[in-house]
Amino acid sequence: MIERIWSGRSALYLLLLPFSLLYGLIASLIRLSYRLGLRHAWRAPVPVVVVGNLTAGGNGKTPVVVWLVEQLQQRGLRVGVVSRGYGGKAGHYPLLLNAATSTLEAGDEPVLIAQRTGAPVAVAPVRSDAVKALLAAGPLDLIVTDDGLQHYALARDMEIVVVDGERRFGNGWWLPAGPMRERASRLQQVDAVIVNGGEARQGELSMTLQPGEAINLKTGASRQAAALSPVVAMAGIGHPPRFFSTLRQHGVEVIQAIPFADHQAYSEASLTALTPNNEPLIMTEKDAVKCRSFAHENWWYLPVRAHFSTTAEPLLQKIVALCR
Repeated sequence: MIERIWSGRSALYLLLLPFSLLYGLIASLIRLSYRLGLRHAWRAPVPVVVVGNLTAGGNGKTPVVVWLVEQLQQRGLRVGVVSRGYGGKAGHYPLLLNAATSTLEAGDEPVLIAQRTGAPVAVAPVRSDAVKALLAAGPLDLIVTDDGLQHYALARDMEIVVVDGERRFGNGWWLPAGPMRERASRLQQVDAVIVNGGEARQGELSMTLQPGEAINLKTGASRQAAALSPVVAMAGIGHPPRFFSTLRQHGVEVIQAIPFADHQAYSEASLTALTPNNEPLIMTEKDAVKCRSFAHENWWYLPVRAHFSTTAEPLLQKIVALCR
């Protein structure tokens, strides 16, 4: 239902407009207060690059963060990552992740980023606290924030916005009548716009998410996803249909597609019940980091990587220049 409302296919958004106008007013006043100097943003002693979005969830932001961190690491930069840690509840903040940190503490996306990149990661509701914790733990050349475009309490040197190229901005209204955290005009003030799927517009970087081989959660074995067919597919991400579509586009026969809420918590019993006949169960990597401790041998995940059809080298060079 919410997808129909946000996409403009339902007039029910009209009932939510008063709340959206209030949301927009508050968001605009908060940003204005920083621009006028009524509130002061904390500036880190190293450059800060924000990777965020204008809409609520499901744009492909985390794969972009992983790609960016890996690219900068290959150029010899020491990169730290900070996040709000949605879906996690730590006993204290800031929380520096280590090999034993669970998704229950840090949230799924920070754990995924730490495992994929090996970069130091810290989470905290106040992003500046996470940055300070990272810098206290060791020298860094750069901080990348996973989300936080609207967290103006942390000063930033570059802003990158990830846009869903198929859905774009829906009906264009603020939450909850529409998907917007800020209006589309905000794109005019950011440093780069990366469009995930669909068609990129002039000045935007075109990106797609390319899947690798499916990986078994229990054994670590890898296999072409199509060879697992038929499968039961599940996804607890911002926009589950994208994952199901990706599977089908790569020759996977999906006999049942089960969407879950973003940052969904799972139990062994609830996932085992999805495959009563021991069919292969395939999920996203974001789901997999929450399920490894109780995985079964018929559980698989499909990792994806950001792939740019146009060169992103100028963007990377700008970021490297910040560190000099």
